[in-house]
Amino acid sequence: MYRQRLYETDCSFFHFFNQQNHLASIMKYFTHFGGATFTIVFTLSLSIFASGSLQRAGWIALFSLTISHLIVTVIKKIIPRNRPYLVLQNVTVVDNPFKDHSFPSGHTTAIFSILVPLMITYPFLILPLLIVAVIVGLSRIVLGLHYPSDVLAGATLGGISAILSYVLFIQLPFM
Repeated sequence: MYRQRLYETDCSFFHFFNQQNHLASIMKYFTHFGGATFTIVFTLSLSIFASGSLQRAGWIALFSLTISHLIVTVIKKIIPRNRPYLVLQNVTVVDNPFKDHSFPSGHTTAIFSILVPLMITYPFLILPLLIVAVIVGLSRIVLGLHYPSDVLAGATLGGISAILSYVLFIQLPFM
């Protein structure tokens, strides 16, 4: 009973955001900030070309991204949740949607795992970076690819991965 109510609530929130068709055209661009190409190039660029605290944040973000990706891969195999567009009726979905499992959102995990180290290093950037991360997460729902709980789990996983990576890296003598 409790699980069913949670699922129904998840679906209600999903439909609310997914039916915001006026947002889909912009969200299909924002969603790529959580994709592999952007997150890998961004973190590698910071790690290699930046200096000082920005370079350190880049290394932490790269480590966090790697760890969180491995965890997402394992969870998707353990919890094979179908994507909402495969299960629900009246879903607006992007062209050529992913066919792998939905839980947790890898894009949301990735964006939080790379931006949280920057938020910790540069607190004055918390609000704009958090807005970007939240928009990437919302884009996954608007585009019909994830339930809100997938996005919430991804944000949590990415954030925890980033914080633990940061704590680990500040313990290293050369960082």
